[in-house]
Amino acid sequence: MVIASSVKLDYQLGFLVIRKSDVVKIHISEISTLIIETTSASLTAALLSELVKKKVKVIFCDEKRNPSSELIPYYGCHDTSMKIRKQMGWTKEMKDAVWTEIVKEKIRKQAEYLERCHLREADMLRQYVDEIKFADESNREGHAAKVYFNALFGKDFARTNEDSINAALNYGYAIILSACNREIAANGYMTQIGLFHDNVFNPFNLGSDIMEPLRPMVDCAVKDMNPQRFGHEEKMRILKILQQEVVISGRKECVDNAIKLYCRSVFDALNESDVSLIKFYRNEL
Repeated sequence: MVIASSVKLDYQLGFLVIRKSDVVKIHISEISTLIIETTSASLTAALLSELVKKKVKVIFCDEKRNPSSELIPYYGCHDTSMKIRKQMGWTKEMKDAVWTEIVKEKIRKQAEYLERCHLREADMLRQYVDEIKFADESNREGHAAKVYFNALFGKDFARTNEDSINAALNYGYAIILSACNREIAANGYMTQIGLFHDNVFNPFNLGSDIMEPLRPMVDCAVKDMNPQRFGHEEKMRILKILQQEVVISGRKECVDNAIKLYCRSVFDALNESDVSLIKFYRNEL
């Protein structure tokens, strides 16, 4: 759900109440993510408290309508303390093993998308998957990213460019990261302690790790959109990614639900020391 205009939001008997020229009520159980896209909206503390209790991800945007912050609960579930103890006990070997599987799947998804676009670089990325060493010591991920983005958006494209394509990619990645952070917190873990990412200035290291195989969803949407500008309409198209259907655990799920299943499977793999428990999504049966 996106709030894009000047309104007052408050809470009433289980409903988010939107007050403007008229009044609209939406039951909080029907909301998974709330994006406050404007700085002119006002929210009550009671509403924020209920949104946190119901595990609704709240994303705030800056004056340029780009995601700038999100609401994270202190305690995502009743046994958060136990989950954090488990998290601190994850061994480096196990974290590296899970990271290896995540990188493989990310590059595999990139190769699949290039293949659907009939781009020959797909073969090179499949070769990178075969060459990945434990913990990706040879940085196949980085090499694959360069080949992948140049194949999709041209030789002159760079992720550091300030253009509409990068604006769209960054927006989509922020939405996916927030969805992963929501599941990390909801399952009682800390977003700060990652598997591979360990930047002391990044409060979402674990989300940054887990989201990697999900990035090609955004890349696909942006490539299809080919935005000449990046405004409200383009943002709404990016948000529809969460409602798309994918296959996970042998059944069709919307991306939002698939992220929940995927994140929980990563935690199971880490806690049970078994990478085979990780459930990655597929685009079709």
